[in-house]
Amino acid sequence: MGKGINSIVSAQSGESTLLNQSGHASWPFRVHPMTIRLLLTAGPTREPIDGVRYLSNRSSGKMGLAVASEAAQRGWPTTLLLSSSIDAPLKPGLTCKRFTTTADLQSLLEEEAPACDVLIMAAAVSDFIPRRAENHHKLDRSTGPITLTLDPAPDLIAGVARDARIEQTMIGFALEPAADLHAAATAKLKRKRLHAIVANPLETMDAETITAVLIHAHEGVDAAPPNLTKHDFAPWLLDRVEQLHERRLGTLSSAPPCPPT
Repeated sequence: MGKGINSIVSAQSGESTLLNQSGHASWPFRVHPMTIRLLLTAGPTREPIDGVRYLSNRSSGKMGLAVASEAAQRGWPTTLLLSSSIDAPLKPGLTCKRFTTTADLQSLLEEEAPACDVLIMAAAVSDFIPRRAENHHKLDRSTGPITLTLDPAPDLIAGVARDARIEQTMIGFALEPAADLHAAATAKLKRKRLHAIVANPLETMDAETITAVLIHAHEGVDAAPPNLTKHDFAPWLLDRVEQLHERRLGTLSSAPPCPPT
């Protein structure tokens, strides 16, 4: 980071205002008691191939829904960006906005991310997007074999993390083969510049249980008990996300000021 900061805590508002190196107020962030403004994504994207077909994945969105329900239960102001393919009852108190394509989700993240304290990116975003003509017709098999050109999709969480404010905490998910889980997830964590990443094996998709670890950028690894239901994994995860976010805010508020340049 390279820049020192001070903080002033308001007894009336419970907010801490960071001071930049010239001593001017920068931005406010909340301190203890911890009430986290959570932004969460869940479910798969769908990328159209023609007017009726699409490219997608098997994500059920169950993990993201469980985390959203737990956050609402804790009284956290929670905005859930949920795939339009997911039909499930939502916990009262959640703000829910729907996406279909990667572009839809990208637009919602651009709108919602600036206001959150923590982003948990549990959505299963397409890695590739079919390149297609701008029409809504159905491709006819009588036209013979077709070739699909797949372009790499934008890395949404990396984009949010790049533009995030210093006090925001970014949490990703990595679904990888079990044999290469830790190395692949750690590489993603570093490449995307996240604060932590939930690493879970491919078998998690469509499953009722999860065996996962939370890999931190600077604080090692937290291993969850094996074969937790997703309902039980959600509070385990949010406890550790809350602790991580609180430690980060404490570090920021106690950093010494930069000397004048």
